[in-house]
Amino acid sequence: MKIVIIGGTGLIGSKVAQRLTAQGHEVVAASPNTGVNTLTGEGVAEALDGAQVVIDVSNSPSFAADEVLAFFETSTRNLLAAEQAAGVGHHVALSIVGSDGLPDSGYMRAKVAQERLIRDGGVPYSIVHATQFMEFGKAIADGATDGETVRIAPVRFRPIASDDVADAVAAVATGEPVNGDVEIAGPEEFRFDEFIADALAARGDERTVVADPEAEYFGTRLDDGSLVPADAATARLGATTFAQWKAAQAAAPAR
Repeated sequence: MKIVIIGGTGLIGSKVAQRLTAQGHEVVAASPNTGVNTLTGEGVAEALDGAQVVIDVSNSPSFAADEVLAFFETSTRNLLAAEQAAGVGHHVALSIVGSDGLPDSGYMRAKVAQERLIRDGGVPYSIVHATQFMEFGKAIADGATDGETVRIAPVRFRPIASDDVADAVAAVATGEPVNGDVEIAGPEEFRFDEFIADALAARGDERTVVADPEAEYFGTRLDDGSLVPADAATARLGATTFAQWKAAQAAAPAR
């Protein structure tokens, strides 16, 4: 079947495209640099012509609260309208575990707004809620750094490898719409500050990680359940452990 991936040239989108192409599907990797812009509508109708499934893994170029909200609302409205016109039967979106429990974060509010539009949009859908990616350890640390100190809340954390995210999104996209949420997470649980310390050490980064219950994440305070699935027993767990992921990164050719 024809599957259009909005954000199809990014980290997750490109991995999902590889998997679906290998399965024999007709895949369109859509993004502004391929002539498809969901903010302006440019190229969207043409890309969706004949599509059965649309996967949205796009992200805002800005994390400023007003701008990220405008991005997700405008892009999602335009995309859902084009899907209805094209007769698309399944809209799949990638979101974040715990998004609705962190209202002080402008980014999380924007993701909740996106999810609300999808639920009310009239197109059968599946929303995949993922925990944070293992690949984002350095970026998380960078956003929490003051001098040479990284302040991270000592809460539960269940990171997932981007390859496992791509596997899950591809599987959801080729299944029937659930008209609800699917939670995915990594196979291991860590304490957030300890994970970030380990991730930095693996890179030879000598910054000091401090457990700080007051530390903010995406502009909001965390509680112990903010970054883990609501029910680990029903969440789909990836296969890649953190040790396996680190070993793969170490073995990868330098870029």
